[in-house]
Amino acid sequence: MQRVVCEERPDWRAQAETLGFDFHTADGERYWDECAYYSFTLNEIENVFEAPTAELDDMCRQVVARAVTDERALRRLAIPVQYWNWIARSWKQSEPSLYGRFDLGFDGTGPAKLLEYNADTPTTLFETGVFQWSWLGQAIGRKTLPADADQFNSLHDRLILGLKDIGKGRILHLTAMLDNVEDAGNIAYLDDCAWQAGLSTKVLPIEDIGRARTGGFVDKDSVAIELLFKLYPWEWMMREQFGASLSGSTTQFIEPPWKAILSNKGLLPLLWQMFPNHPNLLPAYFDDDPAVGDLGNTYVRKPLYSREGANVERVVDGRALEREEGPYGAEGYVRQAITRLAEFDGNYAVIGSWMAAGAPCGLSIREDTGPITRNTSRFVPHAIVG
Repeated sequence: MQRVVCEERPDWRAQAETLGFDFHTADGERYWDECAYYSFTLNEIENVFEAPTAELDDMCRQVVARAVTDERALRRLAIPVQYWNWIARSWKQSEPSLYGRFDLGFDGTGPAKLLEYNADTPTTLFETGVFQWSWLGQAIGRKTLPADADQFNSLHDRLILGLKDIGKGRILHLTAMLDNVEDAGNIAYLDDCAWQAGLSTKVLPIEDIGRARTGGFVDKDSVAIELLFKLYPWEWMMREQFGASLSGSTTQFIEPPWKAILSNKGLLPLLWQMFPNHPNLLPAYFDDDPAVGDLGNTYVRKPLYSREGANVERVVDGRALEREEGPYGAEGYVRQAITRLAEFDGNYAVIGSWMAAGAPCGLSIREDTGPITRNTSRFVPHAIVG
């Protein structure tokens, strides 16, 4: 693994905007950053990322299988009791998952370590599946990369395959908070993937979803929502006014309700409990677990529902070195051992490893000047060289 400084394309911003990548810059700071790229060998891709990602996915499914019958685990995850049977039914009916992203720490040596699993509403889809693939081809053409360079990236094709399999020709509604430019961009991209999968689609803001007298969900044209992709977290869905109607609805959701177990930082101690000392896991405990003392006074403390690094605290030798502000924490915390991240000239990298349509299929790398990944962290492309 290397970080290679390179010359950026002079027209990359124009290319991004032509393709609809409108959030390439945020508050005047670059989000997409091609002034460097991360270089991996094929052996690293296959053995450090691809194979462990498949194994982590299998382990997570084993956690769900146990948790849906374990009242103590569901309480630990702060999932409201009125949704337990619905989540269990979703799992037992094998409702399909489209995608997920494992965020991994890797410093170039040893196994990659799971930092967290973005199992419900992961973003960075377009920049991973389309824009960095386009960058690769042009980098080869400009001789920035050798002619035989490649990329671990079949995310775009896997999303289309997954949507085709889940959709089965039905109308797919897609929803999010569309006034958020990044969310709107991800929805637009998935809408295009669904069209390529042969599905009819309707995009609507989350506030335009209504309920029929029968209790089902409908759009503004009173069309029943049979299949809904939601870029809106399950824990938010459950506390909305329409939350009481979720379990009685006939709508099929992407991602399915059982993903509420995996999109929770409480997954980390549940994994460690089931698979202690697994090479791709870090020791992790719920904040009030007596065993948390095994971590000593150096750890990362994360709220169960934290997103984009909010309210995450990094403690070293009993001192909080970094802490991100945010609205989370009342639901409870977990503590996780610290692992080394790749660090090059003050840039810390977290590697997102994608699952889509049941298979590992790509990497997205986020980079920051500190070890906590935030919504302002830069996206840096990667290549397989050698």
